[in-house]
Amino acid sequence: MSTAPTAWRETGVTVLEAETAPLDDVRQLIPFLDSRTPLLWLRKGEGMAAVGEVLRLEFSGPDRIQQASAAWRATAAAAVVDDAVRTPGTGLVAFGTFAFDDESTATSTLIVPELIIGRRGARSWITRIRRAGEPPSAVLPHPTPFGDEYRLSLLPGRLDDDGYRSAVARAVEHIREQDLSKVVLARELRGHLPLESDLRRALVELALGYPDCWTFAVDGLVGSSPETLVRVHHGTVTARVLAGTISRGTDAAKDAAAAATLAASTKDQGEHRFAVTSVMDALRPHSADLAASDEPFALKLPNLWHLATDVAGMLSDGSSSLDLAAALHPTAAVAGTPRRDALALIRELEPFDRGRYAGPVGWVGGDGDGEWAIALRCAQVTPDGDLTAYAGAGIVADSDPDRELAETTMKFRPIVEAFG
Repeated sequence: MSTAPTAWRETGVTVLEAETAPLDDVRQLIPFLDSRTPLLWLRKGEGMAAVGEVLRLEFSGPDRIQQASAAWRATAAAAVVDDAVRTPGTGLVAFGTFAFDDESTATSTLIVPELIIGRRGARSWITRIRRAGEPPSAVLPHPTPFGDEYRLSLLPGRLDDDGYRSAVARAVEHIREQDLSKVVLARELRGHLPLESDLRRALVELALGYPDCWTFAVDGLVGSSPETLVRVHHGTVTARVLAGTISRGTDAAKDAAAAATLAASTKDQGEHRFAVTSVMDALRPHSADLAASDEPFALKLPNLWHLATDVAGMLSDGSSSLDLAAALHPTAAVAGTPRRDALALIRELEPFDRGRYAGPVGWVGGDGDGEWAIALRCAQVTPDGDLTAYAGAGIVADSDPDRELAETTMKFRPIVEAFG
């Protein structure tokens, strides 16, 4: 097994061999993962858990997702695949995570694992992948016990509470004075994991606490995202747009009132329209019959309500899921609108590199189909245990700094609880 990074070049494509076979039903995927370098894609108990690394492709710069799409097409075209299951996620698969900003120092990656255990519906499978000419792996996957429990305290990073309020106030002033409709501002929390901490413990907490979200772990980025950037299956493209947020109520009556308040909020409805428009504009060139729900609906998560809109259509140009991720990123839900002006203001007001926060995270198959979420409710964990969590809020002309700070606190909750 080789784990050396491979920078993308148009020549010298690595030839891979992938074999997928059915398994008896696998109920729990997370125990199969490596405790320090998990590769996971999971929602409602279904998805993929992977170990090992046969191939790593790395990308950077403004065309990093387009580079990844080209590299993956070449890799998939050269691969030899034997797939006896033929369901989304079988055969040749790469897990991926991409930096948010064109100027980010964070590396964007596609990782092809050595072994995948998957489950979708009533079907479970195992996929083994190797470089051509290497002997098949004789390793039989098995779940392993979790490591010791741990508790992690997360503290403000380079933008504390007062600093964030000040940044929001400056953004509001800029919006009112300039031709800018919305900007998304984020802040950080930081901590350090104890030696030999088992990341699977946090993933279990996220998967159990937020089953309707995409729980993921790719190259140290772990989280549970409620927002589907794009999903491509057999010629159908879907996306879910989230923008507009309010905290859940403490009882049934207050919870219903919170949902009603969100639905009636001019500020949140306006923020949501910006986000939906940006997604529709990006996907229309790729789908002739693209359609969105007429009105946003209230999406209930354990700690908050979101305004949500589903988008769906048939692909009309043969684009892969990576091609569409490149067209969509960054959406107004995580950057703002107009995009270029919003990104410039983010670079001015956020005193840190977002890394992969709010970038695409997910998987792509050999046929180009795949599932990509926006990396939200997440943290980046370095090999030496440093952890940085991120959360942001959409700022518009009538935003209140205290309310936006409170919204980021709500959005930190999944990571804070999973690790703390």
